[in-house]
Amino acid sequence: LPVNDTQAVEQALKSHPDQIAAIIVEPFPANCGLILPLPGYLESLRRICTENNAILIFDEVMTGFRLGIGGVQELTQVIPDLTAMGKIIGGGLPVGAFGGKSKIMDQLAPLGPVYQAGTLSGNPLAMAAGIASLKMLRDDAPYKHLENTGQQLANGLREIAHGKGVPLQIPQIGSMYSLFFSEEKVNNFEQAISCNHESFNFVFHKMIEQGVYLPPSSYETCFISTKHTDQEVNHTLEAFSHSF
Repeated sequence: LPVNDTQAVEQALKSHPDQIAAIIVEPFPANCGLILPLPGYLESLRRICTENNAILIFDEVMTGFRLGIGGVQELTQVIPDLTAMGKIIGGGLPVGAFGGKSKIMDQLAPLGPVYQAGTLSGNPLAMAAGIASLKMLRDDAPYKHLENTGQQLANGLREIAHGKGVPLQIPQIGSMYSLFFSEEKVNNFEQAISCNHESFNFVFHKMIEQGVYLPPSSYETCFISTKHTDQEVNHTLEAFSHSF
């Protein structure tokens, strides 16, 4: 189903009564560039699932602990029934996890009848790295800095593009942002694929020549980190300006 289309979701459940067990969604989709939810969209998914006795599952593999200790759920106050996580919780090592409401999690062995295991489940090295990373995020509280830096970079990129007459949309939240070379705001995958990808590829190579490495595809999301300061932001903006 298309993201940000509440009507399509409602119609799907209406057309298949008692047949849809769950809705799984990236609350902030980031695998086709960053697409932010329209106002009320996530709240509508929560309502629709509750009304139809379906489970709401958030894929927070990218957003979990990246946008805040509580991820998108903390930002939006929309609470799913299950959450899938990865990436950051491994401190750079491979890891995956899921969790949710006790009435669902209690179905897993040894408490319940659903068996779940894996060869690398609870890998000591990944767990140690993940715990260390999460402690740093809790103690250092970098999220305000990341949001401020993200806004500074996104606003600067928008200003440069506008000044050069280049149609560019830059959705940004916290440390995540994307470059959509488009006249219109991108709210779904169809709009993402209709952007000018040749312009992105051109800018990508021009930025590399100046020491700035963007994701190699316009369908990927850009990320900043706590190590990025005003110096890196200003260098990125200067390189972007010289790319046209």
